[in-house]
Amino acid sequence: MTVTRSMAEDYWRVSKWKEDKVTPVKFDHLYAWFLVSCENLAQVHSTLGWFLSDLYHRNDQNVQEFEGQKEIYLYDLMSRVSSSPEKTLTTCVEKVNASIDRIRECYAGMKSYTDIKLVTMIVTDCCFILEFLEKESLLKDRLLVTYIVGDLMLLENQIPFFILQEIFDCSILKSTSTASLTNMLREIQPYINPFNEHLNIRTDGTDTTHDHILGFFHRSYHFAYTKPSSFSGRSTVHSAAELIRAGVNFKPNEDSKWALDIKYEPSRTCVYLPWGKPTLRMPQLYIDDDTELVIRNFIAYEQTSTLVDYSFTSYAHAIDMLVDTQDDVAKLIESKVVINNLGSNEEAARLINGICKEIYLKEFYYRPQWVQLDRYYMGYWPRNIAQLRRTYFSSPWNAIALLAGIVLFAVTIVQTIFTIKN
Repeated sequence: MTVTRSMAEDYWRVSKWKEDKVTPVKFDHLYAWFLVSCENLAQVHSTLGWFLSDLYHRNDQNVQEFEGQKEIYLYDLMSRVSSSPEKTLTTCVEKVNASIDRIRECYAGMKSYTDIKLVTMIVTDCCFILEFLEKESLLKDRLLVTYIVGDLMLLENQIPFFILQEIFDCSILKSTSTASLTNMLREIQPYINPFNEHLNIRTDGTDTTHDHILGFFHRSYHFAYTKPSSFSGRSTVHSAAELIRAGVNFKPNEDSKWALDIKYEPSRTCVYLPWGKPTLRMPQLYIDDDTELVIRNFIAYEQTSTLVDYSFTSYAHAIDMLVDTQDDVAKLIESKVVINNLGSNEEAARLINGICKEIYLKEFYYRPQWVQLDRYYMGYWPRNIAQLRRTYFSSPWNAIALLAGIVLFAVTIVQTIFTIKN
């Protein structure tokens, strides 16, 4: 079915009712007006996620309650454009309709959706996203911004980047010739970056080679070095507490050219000395309520795409090997490699261990570093020093008992010497 100019005009006319303070129009009725030539569309809803429109979860009550806000955002976006709103909306509809087959290829389970339904949802959601990006810095409710950005990062909520760019070109770019979609996206980067690292985000031109918004941000974490020749086999697992007992220092990265860089700096001496310990430098991870959502969706994207690298999957596997218990989290916090804003260290450990469940690790980018760690750990002095610390210094009482034993042994020797002399 072809989307006509009259349909777009009807869609715009109903949206404009809000400005004129006419009786509020529900979103399903808005769609019915937009799709005036279609039959039985009174119950059509655009529901991708809570704030966006999840093409697979159409009846969620929380989603339906937010649809009115989308209506307002679409109207505000169309009103800002220098040309007539009707003409702009018509152009947007025609752009989406012309690419409808390409859009369908990006989703599974779209057979039940007519072209009209799909065009309506895509236009609405693209306009909502663009208007949100425009208003983001002005919104006073930062918690709401955090929730919306979180929904933008869900893999199930993604909209093809090329069509988002086309809607941007038809609307915002018409009124602001210097505007850039990638620049606008960069403004929400602080909400989605779980690391204290600068992201190298390209903002030049209209690069539509990204899959979607999630893919756009993922590109900022792409592996920055020549990949090791082999990723096969399991890496030996040593927890952070074990490695620290063996003499390994943990420190946050400094001036790394890759946001997820992990560097192993070997010992500066040939023998075991306290001042010659090796150092493992890692990105500083902020753990809060949104950390799991962001990392899980980056991993999900890596697991479902053959064209992106395994940066987050490798990082999640690496930190999962370092963390077994809350004691490991405490050690990483002391080393400033982890900042825990979630609550208890036990919760943080549970989050880290849960991220890697049921994921496939095709390529482990930190294998060379872990081989070096294992080689150091299995050395004579580090291994025995670690055993000594684990046995005698795992608690204050063990240390006191050891000290008392040493004192008693020394007193016994002194008494024996005096006895022999006398």
